[in-house]
Amino acid sequence: MLKPILLDIVSDVLAYVLIKRVFGGISMEQNRSVIRITMIIVMITSFITPFMGNAINLGIPQIGIEYGVDQFALNWVVTSYLLATAAFLLPFGRLADIVGRKKIFLIGMLLFAAASLGCGLAVSFSLLIIFRVLQGMTSAMIFGTSMAILTSVVPPKERGKAMGLSAATTYIGLSLGPVLGGLICSTLSWRGIFYISFILALIIISMTAAKLPGEWIGADDEKFDAWGSVLWIFGILLFLYGLTDITAGFRYIFACILGLILLIVFTVYENRISYPLLPIPMFTKNRSFSFSNLAALINYSATFALIYLMSLYLQNVQKIDTSQSGLILLSQPIIMAVLSPLAGRLSDKINSQILASLGMGITTVGLFLFIFLNQNTSILFVMMNLAFIGLGFAFFSSPNTNAVMSSVERTLYGVASSTLGTMRLLGQTLSMTIVALITSIYMKNMTLDSANYIISFLKSSRTSFIVFTLLCFIGVFASLARGRSETGQQI
Repeated sequence: MLKPILLDIVSDVLAYVLIKRVFGGISMEQNRSVIRITMIIVMITSFITPFMGNAINLGIPQIGIEYGVDQFALNWVVTSYLLATAAFLLPFGRLADIVGRKKIFLIGMLLFAAASLGCGLAVSFSLLIIFRVLQGMTSAMIFGTSMAILTSVVPPKERGKAMGLSAATTYIGLSLGPVLGGLICSTLSWRGIFYISFILALIIISMTAAKLPGEWIGADDEKFDAWGSVLWIFGILLFLYGLTDITAGFRYIFACILGLILLIVFTVYENRISYPLLPIPMFTKNRSFSFSNLAALINYSATFALIYLMSLYLQNVQKIDTSQSGLILLSQPIIMAVLSPLAGRLSDKINSQILASLGMGITTVGLFLFIFLNQNTSILFVMMNLAFIGLGFAFFSSPNTNAVMSSVERTLYGVASSTLGTMRLLGQTLSMTIVALITSIYMKNMTLDSANYIISFLKSSRTSFIVFTLLCFIGVFASLARGRSETGQQI
């Protein structure tokens, strides 16, 4: 009896805040309850992964000591999760459109909870990696469906607002991850991060089962493309695996090439079947969908490595300690968290083409300014420019997501959400690959003790920011090329 009562209290309080502060203008009275609870569920879901991802980075040294593994092996704590998520996003997104988005979401969240508990209880490093892979697969089930459910529930004229709130909680997770991660690791050890993820997952499961009625099925009369899924999973796995360390040797280059070949075969195959995993006409005949996804790919490719580069700059060039560097770097995600709801609201009233392109333009300027970093650059400038880039990303992200989800029919919400998620992960991998390639040119075999380390690092980071600026500049035109479409219109 106590559990349902507590759930009612928590969900009603959160719902009251949301409806009064954010969704006061929703017109369909009978849908308000579903919209409120959906928003709460999606917001908590959007918080978990970025929080866990940033928090576990602080626990990696403890994991290495406990299991006695080297840095190369430790990289798989993160890499295994990302590869599994990227590989299974699209198949689970399509499966959700066919069998039910809520069903796949709930199963995914149940398995995610089990995998999180398994990570926390892992008695060996190999077992930890196995559960991290399972976490990645179940994250694909969750994030391939959560945005699709939100789009199914929220009216077209309110979607930008909803997506802005979802983005805000994502950036709150990014902001709190390093802060709370350090506290959790020092008090509960690294295992505590997974236990907290387990508890949050149980809360979402309880709220979804008890408070979210109905089901959303977009294509129940269609068949699931099993062979296309196999080609996609192996193709994207090999391609991304190759990109993760492409400078390390031939096997990574070979994996990348083989992955590309499989993805080309996948594209040809998809064009020839009646019920494809990824309908190719979504790209060839839907200008808004294709260019919005391209803009997302470019944006993440140009920005994801920013925090990595700036962390190295602050600690190794400016000689600022880890905790202070972390606080300085918070200036970007905090601005993103604050302004994403505003950007989302605006995308319900102003065409996404304008807002997203403006955001990409602002980001381009911010990346350009970082080209001129040197040993004497003021910390105030670094913080202000990080915040400026955060402003650009906030005005790009929510409107661009709104454009993608509003450009497809209801039968394809899962596919659209999963495709956008895949573009994000692919862009993040490409961003780190660009940095790795440039670093290998300027800083090969160089250590922190090397005499020319700072000079070489500044040259390397400058070249990286030049590449990122050019990419983002091209991204502005990709964003503009999507064309104008009426807000909330189904294309």
